[in-house]
Amino acid sequence: METLVDLSRLQFAITAMYHFIFVPLTLGMTWLLVIMETIYVITGKQIYKDMTKFWGKLFGINFAIGVTTGLTMEFQFGTNWAYYSHYVGDIFGVPLAIEGLMAFFLESTFIGMFFFAWDRVSKKQHLLFTVLVAIGSNLSALWILVANGWMQDPVGTIFNPITMRMELSSFYAVLFSPVAQAKFFHTTCAGYVTASVFVMGISSFYLLKKQDLPFARRSFKISALFGFFASIAVIIMGDQSGLYVYHAQPSKLVAIEGVWHTEKAPVGWSVIAWPDQKTHSNLFDVKVPYVGSLILTHDFTTDVKGADEIIAENKVKIVQGQQVLLQLEQFRKNPHDTSLVAQIQANSEYLGYGLLLKRYTDDLNNVTPQMIDQAAESTIPDMLPLYYSFRIMAFLGASFFVLFGIATWCSFGKRKSYETKTWLLKWALWWIPTPWIACWAGWLVAEYGRQPWSIFGILPTYLSASSLTSGEVVFSLVGFVTIYTLLLVVELWLMFKYARLGPSSLGTGKYHFEQEGK
Repeated sequence: METLVDLSRLQFAITAMYHFIFVPLTLGMTWLLVIMETIYVITGKQIYKDMTKFWGKLFGINFAIGVTTGLTMEFQFGTNWAYYSHYVGDIFGVPLAIEGLMAFFLESTFIGMFFFAWDRVSKKQHLLFTVLVAIGSNLSALWILVANGWMQDPVGTIFNPITMRMELSSFYAVLFSPVAQAKFFHTTCAGYVTASVFVMGISSFYLLKKQDLPFARRSFKISALFGFFASIAVIIMGDQSGLYVYHAQPSKLVAIEGVWHTEKAPVGWSVIAWPDQKTHSNLFDVKVPYVGSLILTHDFTTDVKGADEIIAENKVKIVQGQQVLLQLEQFRKNPHDTSLVAQIQANSEYLGYGLLLKRYTDDLNNVTPQMIDQAAESTIPDMLPLYYSFRIMAFLGASFFVLFGIATWCSFGKRKSYETKTWLLKWALWWIPTPWIACWAGWLVAEYGRQPWSIFGILPTYLSASSLTSGEVVFSLVGFVTIYTLLLVVELWLMFKYARLGPSSLGTGKYHFEQEGK
């Protein structure tokens, strides 16, 4: 069973990471296209229309392959995570259904209008289509991230002992969950940063090659300014996400920060450490005084609870959850005992913790203290990968702010000296892959940090998987990796091809490779 669950997790992680190669670029490119086309409509300058068309071409390639890789992910909930879908499908399925019916169709419909309606409608009407593409893309992300945010902080739900499932009690609470909203804005702004680095990096390539300079200058400046504000938003929303994690998922927070024992305020911030899960200590830990309190709690009076204290608290919850499960077994034998229903629902918040024991025994009447200790210990995710993934994400986030800040200053300052700063152009060019690294690191923190839960505090991951054989999962995993890798190769080949051609790929006869002798 452990092998099956691990393989199912690996398959979903790989398909999700492949898919998220395309998602952030799509989210950010739509708004850059809106900005460029808006300037075209206001000024009437043809170069801004060419910019919209060229960058739209790269966006279209990315979008098409992104949709292809994303379609299979939702089916995996039925194929690989059948019990998950049964247990929480009433809640989790709602935002996914809305995403498919509203946002996805809105986005797809108007993308067709964006590409094929240039000469069929007025400038303002076409701009409206581009705006609707951007809104559709971001709405699509909203519903997906609301679903994921609920997995992190399962609000607005209630357990029904009669159906043995979680049921939706407040759609409003699910939609406007602070965790979900912070996750949405943080993730979409990360997409804006990704697209800005992408456009600015390719524009820097043109500037270094001294080709299509008017086109490159404008693209560089727009992406630098848009990226600068997006990088600020990413930092702000990342900070907000951290505050919500502190309250909703303290076990994730202690893993991110390498905190084993409760630290009294004011708390220092761990710059670099090496957490050791076996000894519950850090082999070394370099801290900056007071900064931890400023980042984690926004005050200098709140203590930060450590992993050992959280484990002790979870032992109590596991024992309480064991009692709820025993009551549930009694209710299944005597479904007419309504007093048991009230007792179960009154303590249903501990049910998930009781389910952790199912990993070690099916007989809840013979649970040993060792089993309780093992279950409680498992509620703290492996610290080492989380600790460093978070710092990779944070370091790159800071680097984007600095890069865009310098680029914006040099682009819009009095001297406008960015073209002469070869180091800046090369930095922007070579930095193109880094937003994806930051996004992957962020998702590792979010998803690996939720373990051992598929729904935090409600459903353990090991109980969520389907009844498949390991061979079946391996077969589908190999198939997905092969197909997705081929799609990625196609994406990269097309992107490199058209990025090198630049606006010459539009066939207007005005640009570098279309001119005589080029």
